[in-house]
Amino acid sequence: MNTLVKVAALCCAGLAWSVANADENDIKRAFAAAMPEITIDSIKPSEIKGIFEVTIGSTILYVSGDGKYLLQGRLIEVASRTDLTEKKLSEKRLAALEKLGEDKMIIFKPKIQKYTVSVFTDIDCGYCRKLHSEIDQYLAEGITVRYLFFPRAGKGSESYSKAISVWCSDDRNAALTTAKKDQTIPTKTCDNPVDEHMKLAEEFDAKGTPMIVTERGNAYPGYLPAKQLVEALETERK
Repeated sequence: MNTLVKVAALCCAGLAWSVANADENDIKRAFAAAMPEITIDSIKPSEIKGIFEVTIGSTILYVSGDGKYLLQGRLIEVASRTDLTEKKLSEKRLAALEKLGEDKMIIFKPKIQKYTVSVFTDIDCGYCRKLHSEIDQYLAEGITVRYLFFPRAGKGSESYSKAISVWCSDDRNAALTTAKKDQTIPTKTCDNPVDEHMKLAEEFDAKGTPMIVTERGNAYPGYLPAKQLVEALETERK
């Protein structure tokens, strides 16, 4: 269960708090009392007076200055129609991916690299397979594809086991391509980052697979053909 769902469940269960003249320390104490399993990374004033921005992993929430109310949603600047929350989430996605490191990803690199995307994939997902069946088209466009696993059926599922077997293969890239074709690969186990990938996907509030995270941290849910992805990446750079 991701952070947003946990918080929503707790709030719906009536776990509210009342703190007079709350400051950052008061908000931390209020969270500790109402939601002890939640670890707050930072608290700072938001763009709205009296509302605090609370960061939990790669999730951003908003809390009233008196500590009584929690808001889930996006903060939009009306005049410019800018999604201020998404801008900050993008930065956090990039930081989280950098912290994970490329040594914990399966990477397909073009001869000449122009762009980089990180793709959360499920070996048994139809559109994930479609994307990978066109990997040469992405590489031809200069797109480096960094794969992370997000088996939607969850830990212990067949898709989860396949992800581990791919990671533990001598040639991960070849094994992933074979598995994506629904062909059998040897069952293997070893130290692997699949659980880390899944945790990151949940923090990113992934709704499905594939989920593409661009070099600017923007997230695109679902399959995008190579040409369409290039257009999106070029638009980001403008």
